[in-house]
Amino acid sequence: MKIQTFASHRFLLLFLLLIAGNAVISAQVAVGSGAGPKPKANQAAFKDWQDMHFGMFIHWGPISLKGTEISWSRGGQRRGIEGKGEIPVEIYDNLYKQFNPVKFNAQEWVAIARAAGMKYMILTAKHCDGFCLWPSKVDDYNIGRSPFKRDICGELAAAAHKADMKIGWYYSPMDWRDPDCRTDRNAAYVARMQGHLRELLGNYGRIDRLWFDTDGGPAPWDQEKTYGIVRSLQPRIIINNRLDMGTMDDYKVQRVGPQADYATPEQRVGEFDLEKPWETCMTLGTQWSWKPDDKIKTTEECVRILVQCATGGGNLLLNVGPMPGGEIEPRQVEVLKGIGAWLGKYGETIYGTRGGPVRNGAWGGMTHKGNIVYVHVLKWDRDSLRLPALKAKIVSSNVLTGGEAKIEQTGDGIVIRMPADKQDKLDTIVKLGLDGPAAAK
Repeated sequence: MKIQTFASHRFLLLFLLLIAGNAVISAQVAVGSGAGPKPKANQAAFKDWQDMHFGMFIHWGPISLKGTEISWSRGGQRRGIEGKGEIPVEIYDNLYKQFNPVKFNAQEWVAIARAAGMKYMILTAKHCDGFCLWPSKVDDYNIGRSPFKRDICGELAAAAHKADMKIGWYYSPMDWRDPDCRTDRNAAYVARMQGHLRELLGNYGRIDRLWFDTDGGPAPWDQEKTYGIVRSLQPRIIINNRLDMGTMDDYKVQRVGPQADYATPEQRVGEFDLEKPWETCMTLGTQWSWKPDDKIKTTEECVRILVQCATGGGNLLLNVGPMPGGEIEPRQVEVLKGIGAWLGKYGETIYGTRGGPVRNGAWGGMTHKGNIVYVHVLKWDRDSLRLPALKAKIVSSNVLTGGEAKIEQTGDGIVIRMPADKQDKLDTIVKLGLDGPAAAK
């Protein structure tokens, strides 16, 4: 190796600086063009969402006039997936001309959600049928052309903000009515889709949630730009995982892409998972939109589902389908009030907790915060329950649902004993105080 002169050192230094400068410029160009990872949800906002555990899903639109399933009952092509609904396109697509929900009261909807103990609400701003529940300037298939005319999204957002209720939108990227969607003119459709999102996220103040959907078909939604628009307009927003789903396999395994925040198991309680955030979405009845004389879940069933979600590490987004006139069906309201009454007594065991540390199951599960563990017993083995060991020592116990329980702790596990006649038929909750944090196993 030759000895370098001063001049050659200077040349080398300039050369290295030039390379570094070009690298910075390249990195800036890459970021600006959408390459590379994007920041995900604001961490404080995300923790708040996890602390809430319980939200209201709302599926509604002109199809409530028929009482059949939203979008899926529409006939016609779906471009990318098979299947046709039972209502002819010419009837379905013209239902908005009769849609006049004069009994809609946004404040009342928010009050019902609050009474249920729900901490956030998500409305189907646009489902797969393409109808917009706000007076969009991007296309004219919207509530502004109905007899009702009023801005449903705007009124609900205003009512939620006034009541300090978190608000969000369900938005279907696929549009089975739009003639350009998933065709060789898809770019024109995506431009309209992104225009919708600019309206929904730019015109109504703070929006806390965005719930994209999938039908298991191709997903040509210009994801990089779409995510960029969403997060630039609402930096604290929480986004689910369905914008990236382009196959049924994506849906089945609930893949969470690098720019999404959480998984969305549907009509089932998510599996125990303290690493990958998730939220179960589930109907109160048998379909998402309103159905006359539908069979709906009882308060007890809903409480058990909520407990299984919270103990498993997830949230529950429980769906209501308002009636054609704009009211939430009284039977649904009564169930929601019952859940709220239970949470009024035992909300400390749900709100602000994390699942575990012991895996949940048919017997029930645990939630915890700090040095406290809440054992939710949904099913006893006669008068006892055997559980895996905790890392910390139990120093106190209290049965929140009444009565007394005997607690035995060894290195091998925990046994909780309680007479059958003292057990709560819905959920026996035993509060355990530990001498250290309830670290996840």
